[in-house]
Amino acid sequence: MFGSNPDSGGHSNSGVAVTVLIPTRFVWPYGGRRVFLSGSFTGWSELILMSPMEGCPTVFQVICNLTPGYHEYKFNVDGEWRHDEHQHFVSGAYGIVNTVLIGRESNIPIDIFGADIPGNMEVDDAIVRPIVPPDGIVHERISEADVQVSRHRISVFLSQHTAYELLPESAQVVALDVTLPVKQAFHILYEQVSQGVPVAPLWDFGKRLFVGVLSAIDFILILRELGNHCSNLTEEELETHTILAWKDGKICQSRQIEGSVRPYARQLVDAGPYDSLKDVAFKILQNKVSTVPIIHSPSPDGSLPQLLHLASLSGILKCICRHFKHSSGSLPILQQPICSIPLGTWVPKIGDSSRQLFAMLRPNASLGDALSLLVQADVSSVPIVDENDSLLDIYSRSDITSLAKDRAYAQIRLDEISIQQALQLGQDANAPGVFNSQRCQMCLSSDPLHKIMERLTNPAVRRLVIVEAGSKRVEGIITLSDVFRFLLG
Repeated sequence: MFGSNPDSGGHSNSGVAVTVLIPTRFVWPYGGRRVFLSGSFTGWSELILMSPMEGCPTVFQVICNLTPGYHEYKFNVDGEWRHDEHQHFVSGAYGIVNTVLIGRESNIPIDIFGADIPGNMEVDDAIVRPIVPPDGIVHERISEADVQVSRHRISVFLSQHTAYELLPESAQVVALDVTLPVKQAFHILYEQVSQGVPVAPLWDFGKRLFVGVLSAIDFILILRELGNHCSNLTEEELETHTILAWKDGKICQSRQIEGSVRPYARQLVDAGPYDSLKDVAFKILQNKVSTVPIIHSPSPDGSLPQLLHLASLSGILKCICRHFKHSSGSLPILQQPICSIPLGTWVPKIGDSSRQLFAMLRPNASLGDALSLLVQADVSSVPIVDENDSLLDIYSRSDITSLAKDRAYAQIRLDEISIQQALQLGQDANAPGVFNSQRCQMCLSSDPLHKIMERLTNPAVRRLVIVEAGSKRVEGIITLSDVFRFLLG
């Protein structure tokens, strides 16, 4: 056995070259009773027993010392040969195999692991790390041809399926009459938001039509109006001030204010049950709305229009994921890490002026500052961070509706209450300063696109905050709209 001299450029004292071995951790996170690893590095002649992780018996791991270069590997799970579909795989001499390219010498073990590790693992768990090649090249960018192929296949699928397929087997959709007092309407909207429905369609009985939606942005603007000393609208007047009067007033105001960020158009943005999913997605994106009512138009016999469903991007994304679940290989972009594709809004690097500013606030910032940022920057949420820019919480537009509970908005002044205090008014579980893992849905920059998409199919998750592993320092944010703008080109 030869010893290596650190000063000899990787050669032994006798002049014989020593092969450098790189510690590489393999992880199988999909369960089983007995799991083995085999690969080209064993000549496919040896089965290496993998051990369950402590505290997570469905996740198996083993560390092997590999030489730099290209390797193929597979897992033997309870006697059946398997490959990890969430890692890069190809068709080889031994069937479908996973592959890994090991670079030059590294003192840090390289980790090979699958997506969606079960259990209670957080992003700062020391054992879970993305693959970081020691030569510093994190990921190769996907070719433009692969991007276009993936987009085309998704576009074809969305064009061939309709909004009718979004309708659940059973569900209840609440619509508000435009003559309802604003105060009462926001109590109802609060209940809607707590059930994952961010808007309420508006019905005009006189016109016998659906004419718009009431959303959290309306509540934000009303609260700012109430706090305006020059405003004619008072808290008492909300008892009689109707939704219709509020909407008409905002339309006139937006026409008078040059450069209004979010003009209030009278025309309802809706879709029919037989509109394609692609058309519905484009309507949501182009009109910058969170949902689109699916309305069955009245027939010539004079019947009323029927409100069937509230379509959202998360529902459409769920259709995409379900359709391509067993043929993910036909979409090359799904395996790409989000850091290698133009997706989301990222915190600018030092000296990088090409990226737009990224809005973050400290927990002691006023609620008024947060609401102004949501409206003026036209963003749906703002990460709340500590002095190290580590994620503490997130404030989104829908959070404002919690102030409708018990008329909390009547007892506060926007510039005198902090974001942290405002969040506590709507939450009972968390103490001040405690990280809220239920509200703060996170991901890593190394996570593949398919994992991001699967997480965003949950109607309660409209965005993921990209954080640094360990410190939870905010690196960016990805929304449903970001994903669709990328997928649809």
